[in-house]
Amino acid sequence: MAKVDVLNIKGEKIEEINLSDDIFGIEPNEAVVHQVVVALLANKRQGTQSAKTRAEVRGGGRKPWKQKGTGRARAGSIRSPIWKGGGVIFAPKPRDYSQKVNKKMRRLAMKSVFSSKVLENELTVIDGLNFDSPKTKDMIRVLNNINAKKALIVLAENNDNVYKSSSNIQGIAVATVDTLNVYDMLKYYNLVLTKEAAQKIEEVYA
Repeated sequence: MAKVDVLNIKGEKIEEINLSDDIFGIEPNEAVVHQVVVALLANKRQGTQSAKTRAEVRGGGRKPWKQKGTGRARAGSIRSPIWKGGGVIFAPKPRDYSQKVNKKMRRLAMKSVFSSKVLENELTVIDGLNFDSPKTKDMIRVLNNINAKKALIVLAENNDNVYKSSSNIQGIAVATVDTLNVYDMLKYYNLVLTKEAAQKIEEVYA
């Protein structure tokens, strides 16, 4: 079992918890993580870009000038791709970029990132995080206390006060266990879990 310190919002160690080796202690599989990240980014693409080929641009039905005798280069249409206002040679068309990733691979990628965060000391567990009202100043103080600069804060459940308190801080994002993904975890240097979130992750990925 991987032992991790639990800090309070003042940055003081209050206890140690054991995290499951099946989730936080495996050997990271970089190939699977890469494949899942590529799929996540591909699935974000809209695929709505479109341009016209020479067959679709309006006009250009008549030959601009006769084939021979003018001294100019041969031309068959004013909508040729080499002409101004012509079509695009390999015009992009709307397409689906999405890639499918099976559940087993996605789970392995998540476990690999959790484990690498533990190995590289980029995982912080805090006993709880809650504010009476949204206050950016309070969130900055907590982040400074736990020494988390570019961090993804993971909560067990959605908390509006925590979300609003961090929304104006550059390099800080908030997610819940349900919305967590590999790309977001890799994007931020520190992964900050509440104790409840760590327990929920063990339940979900057990």
